[in-house]
Amino acid sequence: MSIDLVRDGPVARITINRPEKMNALDAAHYAALTEAWIAVRDDDAVRAVVISGAGDRAFCAGADLRDFVAAGPPLSDLWNPQNGMLLNRGIELYKPVVAAINGYCLGGGMTLMMATDIRLASTEASFAVTEVRRGVIAANGGTQRILKQLPHAIGMELLLTGRRMEAEEALRWGLINRIVPRDRLEAAALALAQELADNAPLAVRASKELALRSHDMDLQSGLRAEQMANRLLQTTGDVEEGARAFAQKRAPRFEGR
Repeated sequence: MSIDLVRDGPVARITINRPEKMNALDAAHYAALTEAWIAVRDDDAVRAVVISGAGDRAFCAGADLRDFVAAGPPLSDLWNPQNGMLLNRGIELYKPVVAAINGYCLGGGMTLMMATDIRLASTEASFAVTEVRRGVIAANGGTQRILKQLPHAIGMELLLTGRRMEAEEALRWGLINRIVPRDRLEAAALALAQELADNAPLAVRASKELALRSHDMDLQSGLRAEQMANRLLQTTGDVEEGARAFAQKRAPRFEGR
């Protein structure tokens, strides 16, 4: 059992490492994944995250239904919603997250992907929310995010039929950013994460939070939140460093303060 977390400078990589089960997540793996998200959230040295699946077959095939459906959690867990927070179920992580999707992205794997910010997929990748074919729903944000990220008719078709979408169709509908050959996927995801990490970290986090909160705010409230955030950022050393670097025609060295 392994959820691998590796930090390389400002970039952290989380790998779901259960290839023999197509990186399906049982209760123990979900708990370890929660710990990994908390670790990267709370480490100021981490500025960007890559999430991927081990092996050549799957990013994540979702929840291990034999673990979850046969014996569900205690009913009392419904009133402990802050337990076991995940990227796709409530944890507030405003560092950018890149998904590297190397194969099957199904069920809970797709709901995890939909909570990431930028998605690269291999040619062989395919996507589906298959839960209705197993008698359950696409939980952990599946029913809540799909119509925000796909046209209504397309999202409802996937959600209600469980059909699979191949990489080219996912790209056409904007569910992923681009398709990368499998042998270059890891390098491309890490290079993109490094590009994100090179930007001013406080500005990046503020931008992500404001963009996500805009779903639940009217325009006037959103504009006001932007104004407040920008004024706060103007007091940081990163703003001064950005101006100096521009004047000196060099790359900035942001410190996140």
